[in-house]
Amino acid sequence: MKKNATHLIVLVFFSVLPFVAHAEDEKAEVFLKTPSEFQKIPIWIMGFAGSESPQENEAGIGKQVDTILKADLRRTHVFKVIERATDTLPLSKAGCQEKSPIVKAKASSAPVVTWGRIGRKDGKLFLEACAYDGGETDFIAIGKRYTGNPITVRLLRSMVHRWADALVAHYTGDPGIAQTEIMYVSEDKAGRRHLYEMDYDGFGPRRVTSDPILSLMPDWSPDRRAVVYTTYHGNNQEIVRLELDKKLDQRNKRTLVPSQTLNITPAVSPNGRLLAYASARDSARKGSSDIFIMNLSTEKKTQLTKKRSAELSPTWSPDGRELAFTSDKTGRPQIYIMKADGTHVRRLTYEGRYNAAPAWSPRGDWIAYVCRIPGYGLKLCRISVDGKRRVQITSGPPGEIDDSPSWAPNGRHLVFSSTRGGQSHIYMIQYDGTGLEQLTKGGIHHSSPAWSPLSE
Repeated sequence: MKKNATHLIVLVFFSVLPFVAHAEDEKAEVFLKTPSEFQKIPIWIMGFAGSESPQENEAGIGKQVDTILKADLRRTHVFKVIERATDTLPLSKAGCQEKSPIVKAKASSAPVVTWGRIGRKDGKLFLEACAYDGGETDFIAIGKRYTGNPITVRLLRSMVHRWADALVAHYTGDPGIAQTEIMYVSEDKAGRRHLYEMDYDGFGPRRVTSDPILSLMPDWSPDRRAVVYTTYHGNNQEIVRLELDKKLDQRNKRTLVPSQTLNITPAVSPNGRLLAYASARDSARKGSSDIFIMNLSTEKKTQLTKKRSAELSPTWSPDGRELAFTSDKTGRPQIYIMKADGTHVRRLTYEGRYNAAPAWSPRGDWIAYVCRIPGYGLKLCRISVDGKRRVQITSGPPGEIDDSPSWAPNGRHLVFSSTRGGQSHIYMIQYDGTGLEQLTKGGIHHSSPAWSPLSE
């Protein structure tokens, strides 16, 4: 799920990466257009009532559950939410065994119905959630109860996200993504760029780094407990690892690659033991860089590429055996794949004069990347690992730049940055190009998103 900020590299490292300046295309690429692979499951959100002893604003909380759950289910592209009025039918201590909502679910003719109750008890917030499937069983298909404190909007949203993920897992066999997060770069009024994280739907952005100048190109550790990124030490870049389990001013930071002329695009291996990155430490000419791997336990570094060209943006295959990366050794940036030891290098992209910033899908079948579309500029594409299938994901006017693709852990969604609308923001999109949604609001500049792994 590695992200690579092509546009940011253009802005910050232009003198180091001369190949990004080319703007002409020799011929048009031919892209396959594929429909969605999923037939959506109709679902009715019957409603989430207050508890038996409702307190002030409990009805409002129930409406919040309805709203959050509806948005979660729509984003899955697994469910089609039936537009039907919600019900405020209260539930008794019988919970999901209560007969009244089951009778109503059966009579609704909706293939899947979900309902429940939300309330407070003994200083804790609780959410009971139920689902009925008329085609699967005559009774409850699935039921869950969540409790926690302190009672906050974030806790409420977390509970609803868990229920949405439970429904996705029940009907697809795959985990949902509603509990994931997105790390990204945000610029302040003084021109400093810091890392922020937000919920997968853009809720609750919160600052992650406190570096004085720039924090760039984040990538998550597989356990979600740390982030690696590039920052500045003087006029040079270094790659650091920051623990995320403490408050902002108490987090442990460890320098992985000391500051030199260029150290960028870090990517942690799926097993968390290795770090791939691009560095100009031993490059053969000015403006070139190579791919290195570092053992995070021993700090031993191994140089994988040794070309008089710019090799950048490594991204790991899900099994950790291969790396895809960008190289301009033919004069224009293209995507290549090699073994994790640097052998068996093969070129993946041939069509088009600009293909960069690869991101390997969690399922291992696709690589998303930034492609130049004749007449339209930089957009997102994906290509099968054998190079036989190419699909254009995003579209739009030539002045809008789409950049930095990063896959959701379910392999069905991507997050990316785009200048559509005149300002760089973070967007989510289905891998087939549908369901575009802007996640960040306001601010000056948001870029380089990295989608988190699933929670442990």
